Amino acid sequence: MTRYAKPLLAVVFVVLLATPFLMRHFGPRAPVTATNGDPLARYGFALTEVAKGAGIYFQHEGPTLDPKLNHIMPQVASMGAAVSIVDVDADGHNDLYVVNSREGSFNRLYRNRGDGTFEEIAERLGLADLNQPETGVSMGAVWGDYDNDGYEDLLLHRWGKPELFHNDAGTSFARATDVAGLPPWANINTAIWLDYDKDGRLDLFMGGYFSEALNLWKLADTKIMPESFEYANNGGRKYLYRNLGGGRFEEVSDSVGLSSRRWALAAVAADLRGTGYPDLFIANDYGVSELFVNEGGRYREVGRESGVGYAPKSGMNASVGDVLNQGKFAIYVSNISEEGILLQGNNLWMPTGGTPKLPTYENLARSMGVDLGGWSFGAQFGDLNNDGFLDLYLVNGYVSASRNESYWYDYSKVAGGHEVVISDAKNWPAMGTRSLAGYQQKKVWLNDGAGRFIDVAQMVGASDRYDGRSVALGDFSGQGTLDVVVANQRGPLLFYRNEVAPGRRWIAFSLEGGCTASSAAGTCSNRSAIGAQVEVFWNGQRQIQEVSGGSGFCSQNQRRLHFGLGADAKVDRVVVRWPSGKRSELTGPEVNRAHIVKEPV
Repeated sequence: MTRYAKPLLAVVFVVLLATPFLMRHFGPRAPVTATNGDPLARYGFALTEVAKGAGIYFQHEGPTLDPKLNHIMPQVASMGAAVSIVDVDADGHNDLYVVNSREGSFNRLYRNRGDGTFEEIAERLGLADLNQPETGVSMGAVWGDYDNDGYEDLLLHRWGKPELFHNDAGTSFARATDVAGLPPWANINTAIWLDYDKDGRLDLFMGGYFSEALNLWKLADTKIMPESFEYANNGGRKYLYRNLGGGRFEEVSDSVGLSSRRWALAAVAADLRGTGYPDLFIANDYGVSELFVNEGGRYREVGRESGVGYAPKSGMNASVGDVLNQGKFAIYVSNISEEGILLQGNNLWMPTGGTPKLPTYENLARSMGVDLGGWSFGAQFGDLNNDGFLDLYLVNGYVSASRNESYWYDYSKVAGGHEVVISDAKNWPAMGTRSLAGYQQKKVWLNDGAGRFIDVAQMVGASDRYDGRSVALGDFSGQGTLDVVVANQRGPLLFYRNEVAPGRRWIAFSLEGGCTASSAAGTCSNRSAIGAQVEVFWNGQRQIQEVSGGSGFCSQNQRRLHFGLGADAKVDRVVVRWPSGKRSELTGPEVNRAHIVKEPV
């Protein structure tokens, strides 16, 4: 075995020689139903899937790449199902944008009518027909007001040509890619908005998966795969585009310290150290995670020293949350776990202190009960039952095909090979109709507030077994409950309406930065307030959240920050820390309502 082999895979895959195990593990499953009574009474909330009833009819279609990859097409073309939440017309209601990934397929934008139903408006606004031949296919989308005019603009990232669209007051979108100066071709699998230099203008980070030199539809050869299952460094570039104003951006990645070529699948930006600058965490496939601390607008990678980049895994998610109500962000990374086969385990990186220059973390996923999530993809933190503690919703499943045949054994033979074997797709055994970690049960982990999570997915109504990729949380009714939207690979878009038990209070905040289209750089915060932090103090508790420009796996939650408070709650005060360095404080704000907070002049 070479130094490029994955020890865990090589050791545990021998169990796959046992045919009875395969039949037991991958054979047909009887449907599972809740047997624990009323979930509202027991867990404080219940989920009901209502997509079609709400007017959402969407089925994701995967890409079809170069025929040289036909033998492993089900796995190599297994991404692209993504969903993001945006208030596209600034009417106060959350809308949904979902991307498709087959050449010629349409993306969809579902406008929230405010009565529990949606209307599809992507074609009308010019955001539907975006998977045309020779341009690549959509992998995800993130929203941010890059010109501070009060309307959220769209960055569409693709395996192919990334595109920027300017929002013209919610009535139409204009293509702004060429003026912005984005790369002509890049196989991007993650993108986020952030203001990395705190000048009041939103900048753009994009992480490549495959090398940008590859057109996946016109391959010269099949040497496109990772060189290692542990330390692959032959993936796509990292891109950081600084916003110059006037719709123009400049690429500054190398000059600010972002030069990695690991296989990026997810990224999240947050002020993890209290410096006022957004740090950057990247979850990489086939290797270690990376943590870039932001030192006044320049980045320094500290993954290994901080603890988060020590053990190589298969990172597919990056999200942050104050899970213990300590005013500190933990980082959640999803990986691969398959009972009896491979137990990488997911990571919940809890802050342990360190210094402002070097934060330190410890992985407490196992002790807190959120380590085993199957072949995990997207995950988001949110208080689903409004008890005052952040819960965790995770989607999973890789390739669901035959229920009786598994590809795991052949997959292990590749994983244990030399880099020459691994990196050339022609050496990967044909997949056929076999499954690889298919038909998996999703995870809804409820935070008990004492350092433990329990899985209640099936009991509260999250019973689907599609191949989940992206998940986003938002309050679509305005009633103070976080609904759940799930995008599935080659599956339907699911919309879970959330019902919370009576008597549980909440409070929410929609923030608006002070910058306008004519503001001088560095005098105010970006209009979307991305990077602003809100800390709520109530009943002897505290919790901090940050406005995000994208998190999870190819997803974006609602812009509004939602805090569950529990029963009989009264908020003492709320502190808002703006990216500009300004500070706002609210005393005794009313609960059970969303507050609009604007940055002070």
